[in-house]
Amino acid sequence: MNVTCGKDFISILVDEEYFKYYNVGVEAVHLPNPSCRAHRKEISGSTYFTVHTPMDQYTACGGKPLEKNITHVTYSLTLMADPPVYGNIVRNPALQIVYKCVYPYIRKLSLSFPIFSFSSESLFKVDEVDARVEMSLFKDQTYNEAFTSAPTIKIGDQIYVQIQVMEPEDFFHLKVNDCWATTTPQANDKTGLRHTLLENGCISDITASFGNGTPHPAGTNGEGSTVRYSFDMFRFLQEPHSFYLHCTVHLCTPEDQKSCIPVCKTIFKREVVVDEQAQALLSYGPINGILPDRPMINLLTLVLPLGVIWTLGIFLLVLIIIAKSGNRRHMTNS
Repeated sequence: MNVTCGKDFISILVDEEYFKYYNVGVEAVHLPNPSCRAHRKEISGSTYFTVHTPMDQYTACGGKPLEKNITHVTYSLTLMADPPVYGNIVRNPALQIVYKCVYPYIRKLSLSFPIFSFSSESLFKVDEVDARVEMSLFKDQTYNEAFTSAPTIKIGDQIYVQIQVMEPEDFFHLKVNDCWATTTPQANDKTGLRHTLLENGCISDITASFGNGTPHPAGTNGEGSTVRYSFDMFRFLQEPHSFYLHCTVHLCTPEDQKSCIPVCKTIFKREVVVDEQAQALLSYGPINGILPDRPMINLLTLVLPLGVIWTLGIFLLVLIIIAKSGNRRHMTNS
C-alpha cells in the first residue's frame, strides 16, 4: 500500500492481491461516499486499486473531521470494500483501510541575519508535501514588479508589501498577525529601535492600509492565500536610517477560515485576539530610506529683481541730483 499526500490531492494505491484474497472486485471498493470509487491501475507490471481524492472533494467523499494540534493538521480517509453477498448472507468481513495525510499547520522561520534577496520565504517539506510562504516588496500599487535587490525608497513614498502562500496554492487562508520594523536584522532585538505597523491583524500605523484600497481579494486580511498592505516610507531618528521588516503569519485550513479574519475596531482601538499557537516569522531587508529632492532655488529669480531695484535706485538718485543742481542755478541767477 502506498499513500501520496499531494499539495491539492490525496491518493492511495493498494495491491490487487489483497482484495483478491477476500474475493473483492474493484467495482466494490470505494470511500465512505460510494460515488468516490476505486479503479484499477497497472504500474511496472503490478496491478493496484487506486483512489485519487482532490482536496476540494475531501469532505464530499466522506473525509473525517480534521485533527489539529499546534503544528500540523491531519486528513483521514477510509477505503472500504463491500463483501460479496451469497443470497442473503455474507461470509467475509467488510474491509476497511484507514489512511492519513499530515500537513504542516504552521510554517516557522526565524532569521538571525539580514536578507538581501528580493523576497523572504519559508519552505517546509512534510510527508512529501512542499509548503512555502513568501513576502515581497513591490514598486507600485499594481503589484506587478517586485524589487530584485535591497530597495531604496524616498521618505513619504508608499511601500507595497505582499505576503503569499506559494505552495500549496489556494488551499490555506493566510492571516498576517503583526508587522513591525527594526533597525537591526533580528526581529526581537531590544537594543535597537522598533516601529509597529500591524498588530493583532489590524492597522497600527496611521498610514497603513490593506490592499491599498483596491477591490482585489488580497485587500482583506485573512480572506485568501494572499495579503497585501502598504504604508508610507519613514526612517528612524537614530542611525542607521535603513530598517528591516518583520511579519508573523498564521495559516488556516478551509474548515477553520473564520478564525483567520481579525476583528478590528478602529486604527487606534483594536480587538485583542490571543493566539496560543506558534506563528511563522518572515523578515525582509534592509530597506533604505532617502530624503525627497528639495526644490532648488533659482538665483536668477533673485538677481533679476535686485538688478531692477538697483537700476531704479540709481535712476532716482540721478534725478534728485539733477533737480538739486537746477535749484542751485535758479537761486544763483536770482
